[in-house]
Formats: sequence, structure tokens, C-alpha cells
Amino acid sequence: MSSRISRRRVIAGLAAVPSVAVLGGCAIGGGGGESTGATGGTAEKTPENPFGVVADSTLEVVGFSGGAVAVSYEKVHNPAIKAAFPQLQLTYTGTESQTQVLQPRFVGGTPPDFVDNTGAGQMDINALISQEQVLDLTPLFDAPSVDDPAVPLKDTLLTGTLEAATYNGVPRVVPYTTGPQGLWYDRKLFAKNGWAAPATWADFLAVLEKAKAAGLQPFGFAGKTAPDYCTTAILSSAIKAGGLDVVRNIDNLAEGAWRADAVKQALTAWAEIGAKYVARSNEGLQHTEVQLLQTQGKLAFYPCGSWLEGEMTKDIPPGFEYAMIATPSLSPADKLPAAALRATPTGAFFVAAKGKNTAAALEYLRRMLSRQSAAGHLGVTSQLTVVRDATDGVELSAGTRSAADALTAAGADTFTWKFMGWYKPMADAIKEATNGLMFGRLTPDAFADTMQKVADEVRADSSITKFQRQ
Repeated sequence: MSSRISRRRVIAGLAAVPSVAVLGGCAIGGGGGESTGATGGTAEKTPENPFGVVADSTLEVVGFSGGAVAVSYEKVHNPAIKAAFPQLQLTYTGTESQTQVLQPRFVGGTPPDFVDNTGAGQMDINALISQEQVLDLTPLFDAPSVDDPAVPLKDTLLTGTLEAATYNGVPRVVPYTTGPQGLWYDRKLFAKNGWAAPATWADFLAVLEKAKAAGLQPFGFAGKTAPDYCTTAILSSAIKAGGLDVVRNIDNLAEGAWRADAVKQALTAWAEIGAKYVARSNEGLQHTEVQLLQTQGKLAFYPCGSWLEGEMTKDIPPGFEYAMIATPSLSPADKLPAAALRATPTGAFFVAAKGKNTAAALEYLRRMLSRQSAAGHLGVTSQLTVVRDATDGVELSAGTRSAADALTAAGADTFTWKFMGWYKPMADAIKEATNGLMFGRLTPDAFADTMQKVADEVRADSSITKFQRQ
């Protein structure tokens, strides 16, 4: 078994900086000088301070309060900006309810400077962009990198990062984490029972039956907070079966995209999983509750991304070893190989265009995108980031290594979709539809019709900005 990530080692470089308390809504600052309330950007611009951050200005950051990511803000990202600007007056708040907490502030013209817009409570980024509430991040990606001022920041990031950040030709968000998404299981539990990780759908069904016979819940589903985890499995099956045109048509709101044969094939297969192998109680459970069933040895498979292990670190017992596989192929006729999987830069960190200190918010992001901060984030969360070479010298845990191996096996055969980030009505609808499919309230045809109807409505709504995927 791979040893766990050494948190002490990867964040040691961040430890010897002025301490930063993490207190919801409370001002946090170093000594020397009062908050100026300045808009920022009036100091001299240098390679070390490319946005002209005023040393004792005020920066408001709203991060994500869920799981290990909250610890990353406390242990890594907030200390990084304070190390560079000790007098900066940093106000940090964590939330999982961005829409409820922040939308009134955007409407009122008093948004925070930096927003982590991830999780179930995220705001409609498309609407915010349309309302000119999200800053153009071109200056950030063109800025000197922290690690080498002679190299632009964009050249230190993984391929595909800038594309994932871009809306109609303009970078608006930073997708900070990356990694594959697939089906997770306990490698040691499987070895103990003599179960092999499946690559085909027939093998998958066979293992589910064996798990059921052994008294385990075969497949986990977080209906309350993360039905979209299973949405990923469903769409992965459809794309592997029908090829990349399936997802391109869905993203581009093409007529009939949701009624494609490959989509219906995937919906039919996953409806059977829901009917036979998912406990009815799962619809009312949060993702962490279902994930806990797995670490307790009560659940065989769970669909999730490479952040899973970091989120469950404190609940992993001795003798448990996370491992991940790509969603099994539906049939030998699939157009993409068995190892193909969803892998994309994810997350949506942005700077509010009407924030009081956009310069400091840009610098906060620039510091996050350094190798040291990325390694620190990995050490705390087990999440890989979009920063190149950030894993050098870091011992990867079993789960992170398994995810990295799956990504290597996939090679160029990776894919993702963008409609859920582009069009909130579709993101909301597919979560509800996934619950309906997996718990028998929607047939595969009804699911397809529901999503096609929403896609058609979005396409016809002139008030919604449209995006195009090549």
C-alpha cells in the first residue's frame, strides 16, 4: 500500500508565515497599518507584484467550507498570500451556500473580491458573466508565474486548463483541481473476497451480484447532495458508447441530442443499476453519509472524482485502500476504449468585477497557482491541481496513485462536458432527472425527453448567453 501523503512535508514551506485565523466574516490581518479599503492596484507593478497590490489593503475571500478543502484555505492558500503581503487585511469566510449567501451581495453591488463557486450551492456563473459580474482573467494568465517570473502563468498549467477557464473566448474562472472521475472501491475488500475490478458491463453486473450476496450495498448514490456524481457515470457510459459527438451535441444544444441511441443505451443500463443495486434510503443521504458506508465496509462501488480520498481522510480505517476504475464499457461496440474516462480541470474560482480589491484577488489566485501552494493543497486534500510538476517529491496515497494511474491508462481518451457549467437550468434539471431515473420515477425515455425539453428551452431563450463547443 502506498504511504499517505506527508502533510508536514508538503506544507512545511507555508508553516513559517504569519498566522491566519479562519473566522467566518471576521477581519484577519497582520500587524502594521489599518485597512485602507482601497480598490487595489495602485502600488508599483513588478514581476513579484504584477497587479500592484497595496501592501496594507483589504481583501475579502469567500471559500468553500466543505471537507478537506476548507482546511486547505486555512493551512495553504490564506497563509500563502499573507506570506507575500504580511500587512494585508484578509477577511475569509467559508460557505457551501454561495447562491443564498452571495447572490444578494452581487445584486446589491457589494460582492466579495474572490469567490470559490464550487459545490451544490454554487451560483449561476453564466448569469453572472452575462451581467458583467465576473472579471476577465486574461491579466492573470498572462502574468509572471510565482515559480519563475520569466514564464507566464498560463505556461505553468496543464493542457486544457485555459480552455476550461474560457467562456466565449474570455477566461473568466480558474478551474483549480484536475483528475479523473470513475467508480471507487476498497481494493483490500475486493482482494479479500476474490472480486476483480471490472472493465466490461457484464463483469460489473457480476461483481454487483456478488457484493449483494455478501450483504453489501452494491452501488452507492448520494441523492440529497450529489446526484450529479452518478450523472457523471451515466454520461460517461453514453460518451464511451457513442463517441465524442454525443457530448459535443449535448453541449451545443443540438436538436435531439438527448435522444441519441448511445444516450438511451446508457440510461437503460443505469436505470437497471438503480432498480437492483441502490438502496432506496440513498436518495435522502448526503454524499459524505454514503461515502462513510463505503469506508465502513458496507458499500462496494461509489461514483466520484479524485477528491474522494481527501474528503474522507479522517474516516478511513486501517486496512482500507481506495482504488478507482473507469466506468465500465457498455459493450464491445463502444466507440471509446475501456480505459476512457472523464478527466478535466474542475472548479470555478473567480474574481468579482465589482470587488473592492480585484488586484489582491488576482494575486491570491496567482499564489494558489504556484507549485508550493498546489503541493500543499494536494497534501491536505489529496486533490491533484492544474499546476504542472506540483506532485514532484510528494508521496501519493493509494487512492491518489490509483486515480493517477487511471488517468495515465486513459491517455488521450479523456472527455468532459460543459453544459452544466454553461447553463444552470440544465444542471439543475439533470440532477433531478438522475434521481428520478435511479429511483424509478423516470424511465430512460422520460429522462431523455425531460433533458431535451430543457435544452430546447435554453436554446430558445434569448436572455441566456449561448456558448459553442468545437
